Amino acid sequence: MDRIDQIIHHEIYRQCLNQIQELEKTRRFCGHDMTHFLDVARLAYILNLEEGLGIPKERIYATALLHDIGRHIQYLEGLRHEEASVPFAEIILKDCGFDKAERTEIETAIRRHRDKSAASEPNLNGVIYRADKLSRSCFGCKAEPQCDWSPEKKNLTLRY
Repeated sequence: MDRIDQIIHHEIYRQCLNQIQELEKTRRFCGHDMTHFLDVARLAYILNLEEGLGIPKERIYATALLHDIGRHIQYLEGLRHEEASVPFAEIILKDCGFDKAERTEIETAIRRHRDKSAASEPNLNGVIYRADKLSRSCFGCKAEPQCDWSPEKKNLTLRY
């Protein structure tokens, strides 16, 4: 997973993480930090194994680490973070040695990680969508009563 190590140490990646951290320092609800990114990666990898999809581990981790990396742009400019994350991902992935086909697949999954129609897809789009939702521990969150997620969307039982 050398390319994954390159991502987490990439200057642009670190800058984005720092900006998100600064903008979320008083946020009560779910954050978008390394814990969240790694939770999504690990859950997506479990889903991949359980479903026998054969998606390369490195591709799952790259997508999970980058899926919310443009969150600060959403806060600052209002652009949806699933779109704002893609230009950062393109540069970082290219710098870290991902080829065009890999970048396209990862960027599509980033764009679609909030697209409900991706939920049941047996591919990178689907496992990232599902893992992103499963990563939230609503059952143990102090802010859960004030959260605007619908009861159907909240994770009120432990599945993974």
